[in-house]
Amino acid sequence: MLWRRKQAGEELDAELAFHLEQQIAENRAAGMDEREAREAALRLFGNPAALRDQVRDTWTWSAWEEFWRDVRQSLRALRRTPGFAVVSILVLALGIGANVALFALVRGVLLKPYPFPEANRLVRIYEADAQGRFQDNVVAGGDFADWKAQAKSFSGLAAKKPVRYGLSGTQGQLPEVVDAQQASWNLFPLLGVKPAVGRLFTASDDRRDAEATVILTWGLWKRRFGGNPAVIGSTVLLEARPYTVIGVLPAWFTYPNPQTQLWTAIYHERSPEVMSLHDAHNLNVVGRLFPSATLGQAQSEIAGIQAGIRRQYPAGAVMDSANIRPLVDSETHTVKVGLYTLFAATGCLLLIACLNIANLLVARAATRQKEAAIRAALGGSRWRLVRGQLIESLLLAVAGGALGLILAWAALKWLAMARPDVPRLETVHLDAWAWLFALGAVAVCGGMAGLIAASSSGDARILETLQESARSQGGSRGKVRLRRVLLALEVGLTVVLLIGAGLLLETYQHLRSIPLGYDANRLLTMTIRLPRGSYHDASSIVNFDDALLMRVRQLPGVRGAGLTNTLPGHGRDEDDDYVVKEHPPLPQGQTLDSSTIFVDPGYFAAMKIPLLQGEIFSDANRLDHANDILISQQLARDVFPNEDPIGKHIVTPYVFGADRPMRIVGVVGDIYLSPIEPLYPAIYYPLLSGDQRDASLVVRTAGDPAMLATSVEKAVSGIDRSLPVADVLTMDQVLDGALSEQSLNTLLLSGFGALSLLLAAVGLFGVLSYVVAQRTTEIGIRMALGAQRGQLVRQFLADGLRPAIWGLILGLAASAGVTQLMSTMLYGTRPLEPGVYLLVALGLIAVAAGACLAPAWRASQLDPIEALRRE
Repeated sequence: MLWRRKQAGEELDAELAFHLEQQIAENRAAGMDEREAREAALRLFGNPAALRDQVRDTWTWSAWEEFWRDVRQSLRALRRTPGFAVVSILVLALGIGANVALFALVRGVLLKPYPFPEANRLVRIYEADAQGRFQDNVVAGGDFADWKAQAKSFSGLAAKKPVRYGLSGTQGQLPEVVDAQQASWNLFPLLGVKPAVGRLFTASDDRRDAEATVILTWGLWKRRFGGNPAVIGSTVLLEARPYTVIGVLPAWFTYPNPQTQLWTAIYHERSPEVMSLHDAHNLNVVGRLFPSATLGQAQSEIAGIQAGIRRQYPAGAVMDSANIRPLVDSETHTVKVGLYTLFAATGCLLLIACLNIANLLVARAATRQKEAAIRAALGGSRWRLVRGQLIESLLLAVAGGALGLILAWAALKWLAMARPDVPRLETVHLDAWAWLFALGAVAVCGGMAGLIAASSSGDARILETLQESARSQGGSRGKVRLRRVLLALEVGLTVVLLIGAGLLLETYQHLRSIPLGYDANRLLTMTIRLPRGSYHDASSIVNFDDALLMRVRQLPGVRGAGLTNTLPGHGRDEDDDYVVKEHPPLPQGQTLDSSTIFVDPGYFAAMKIPLLQGEIFSDANRLDHANDILISQQLARDVFPNEDPIGKHIVTPYVFGADRPMRIVGVVGDIYLSPIEPLYPAIYYPLLSGDQRDASLVVRTAGDPAMLATSVEKAVSGIDRSLPVADVLTMDQVLDGALSEQSLNTLLLSGFGALSLLLAAVGLFGVLSYVVAQRTTEIGIRMALGAQRGQLVRQFLADGLRPAIWGLILGLAASAGVTQLMSTMLYGTRPLEPGVYLLVALGLIAVAAGACLAPAWRASQLDPIEALRRE
């Protein structure tokens, strides 16, 4: 009975009293006096208190009560050692919290399916080449059309393309640049999405001659239009052109990312000529497999169709194979290795924490061995003693887990602010699965640490234990050996973490020290988009560019300014095939490809990109007279290895047309468009040709570039107040963003490594201090017999370093295999980088020696007489 025991006890007392009085009454009726009648009744009933206890025993759940009694005893024991309890809880909280946060991140980003019906049948399809060099290439419109016509494994194929629009209203609302997607009309039905308000695209909307329509995301509808349903049917301006709002997507729909603000119909936005090309790659293709089709079958079918397309178009940049990924994997595969590496690192950290707690519990069990022996002598079973250890360990783990959940929640909040670019980050929450994972971590940590500690104690030597002093018993060789083994494992895991962190740190330093080919200091950047509705032709675009550059260059503190369509730091944006007019035709199947970059003549001076040969094209290269180009040093080296490129002509069919050869007038230095991408040959075209509506302005300043941001924005609005300016950043901020993933991975793994090193040092310090305390008498005797203090220091130092050295050897061997799995995260650094391994080994030995030195020194300073008196 667990409830209302007080009431039941009162009822039992009343019942016993009633029966006793009845028996007394019967005895009196039989002729006994009052005293004889009561005594006879009590003899017949027995002791009422004993009877009461016997009845109450039937009410109790003895095992449950024993459990709660053990819990109370463990809580009292932990309260007596608050330092031990607090340290243990903090260590476990860090380990469990880090693991819960990474579990929630990995599950939300990599494992949780999209909230679409039968999302496991959704895939993303890429162009690829049969040699395996390119596996995830975007798709040409002509290839997409052929796949739709010929593929039998899919119930539907849809295309989309990320774009940006300048959004403004017809009522004078402030303009802004928004991320958007152009999509084929069947994308939403294929995903299984229904509108929250209004309707979705139909086939009649997705034509070049159809009325321009737009679908808003829930976030944009709420933010800019106040969630007003009357927005359906109204007109908004995209690129200063009218679009009719036809629908609003549901709040949960954030595909492909939360930054997407609106959707337009792709065949309305792009010309039929572009959508029919087989070598203009710019589409993302999504497919839904038939229930009977497998991924492998679909892969073979699409690859076969693409191979046929290649045979049909043997010239040009037409791929000869295809690749398929599940939809979740297609959006997250770039961060998969990093997240799994961090998850493994937190697992190591948690294991280290568990080993450390187990080590502390072993030491604690040793000091309480006499207490355990007394309890065993009084009848305590072996299981009861083990259960006590387990309960104590589980109590620590539960407290650590509770605190760890708070830390995990805080860590996820911090991550959302630090890395908003992580795909699908909006799906990461501490949901029921995270709570279950935390519960499992608590059970595993508490159980493992408790069992290890319990295995070190036993009741087989009760008498011996009671005869010996607590210190000498606690210092038995078996327990010390167990603690050394635990420490060696702990150090081994620490070495793996430190080497992983060291390799990432080496990579990060390598990336930050790469000579980018330009001076990134004191550069201000911003993006400007000229809407088609206001800037109809090339002349109007060039007039704006001229006016902008003139105003900005006249600002005080500006040392130079330029425009480009490809800002360094964002990676390679566009590349095109070309041929050299003076060279013989290439063999069939071979092409020349380079980055396509448009710049104005002042761009090179503003970026401090050196001119190596020839000259920079002049301002006269504009509009129809834009006939000169510059090439990068790598292109000159690759294509003109033994000749002078100056004066040669390059033909780029998809840039200026096959009938307009461009003359090479100069060679400039190579630049990295992204620190994590290899150098790629580049052709610089005149931006004043008037073809580019999107441009990034770069401004070289004399002082802090951020201080000039407002002045430059005013210069833009002084020319056209309706133009939105976006991405106002210094070049250092742009580069930081390009390396944000590497920076975060390095930071987290370094933190985990440093924390594990601290735990290992604490463990070493604790073990050696414990050994010194147990051997105080021995030390006193040896010093009394003439042992030198230096000899004792060396001996105890070697004793403490032994598990560290074994752990170091174990960790180095494990790291040699584990770091191979990190090879895709390393740039300019080898998985077996000897400098990192050597530095970690020396550092760990130094820390271990430092942790052991204090106990060893303390042992050498013992007074022999005082040490002997302690025994």
